[in-house]
Amino acid sequence: MKVVLFCGGYGMRMRNTRDDGLPKPMQMVGPRPLLWHIMRYYAHFGHTEFILCLGYGAAKIKDYFLDYHEEQSNDFVLHGNRVELLHTDISDWSITFADTGLESPIGERLRRVRRYLNGDRCFLANYADVLTDAPLDRVIERFHQSGAVASLLVVPPQSSFHCVDVAENGEIKQLTPISRFPIWENGGYFVLTQEIFDLLPPGGDLVDDVCGTLAGEGRLFGYRYEGFWKPADTFKERAELDAGYARGDHPWMLWADTEATASS
Repeated sequence: MKVVLFCGGYGMRMRNTRDDGLPKPMQMVGPRPLLWHIMRYYAHFGHTEFILCLGYGAAKIKDYFLDYHEEQSNDFVLHGNRVELLHTDISDWSITFADTGLESPIGERLRRVRRYLNGDRCFLANYADVLTDAPLDRVIERFHQSGAVASLLVVPPQSSFHCVDVAENGEIKQLTPISRFPIWENGGYFVLTQEIFDLLPPGGDLVDDVCGTLAGEGRLFGYRYEGFWKPADTFKERAELDAGYARGDHPWMLWADTEATASS
């Protein structure tokens, strides 16, 4: 299945970092950008046809892949001036780089790349700022079983804040961590059919216009997942992922286990 990745936002909550002008998907986690980790996740499950919806920072994303150095994340042998890779990252990937505008909302970015789906009924989509170890094969399987038009990964609330039950006189009755509430939030991993374009107006939004309508009609499926899921929407969140990578705590890197097994 093709994978549409929304890479064109300004990433305002990341703009206070030292990487001035670097789009959020290109923020580093270990030796590779966040976008690379997400693409490797999909490739691990056999989905290697990518459509990048570009906007802000498009040139940096293009340059990264046009000047890609596989030896930075793979073992290799150097014979004089010739490099022999012992593993490969992206040799079997197909990446479409599509300019979808600087100010376009996500729904409009999706509309502008529809022609690159080549008539495929189903495709995958992602905000390109969240890492997970969710079982993608199972997510897709459950979607097909549901008969829904679209689905999204849903996860428990990630906020560390508390909800407060307070009386009119200001007396606090109870404090409850948001994470304990029986609610779920959008995890940003979508399985979609082309029927969604019937509900997506020019300049529209994927969640509000499409998912909201489908939910009201009983045609939206949610795959509940309580395993590893972590956004990189802010500098702090990205830094936490980077620190985890440094100490070998990177559960989203499912491909690493596969490569280690193949090498043993």
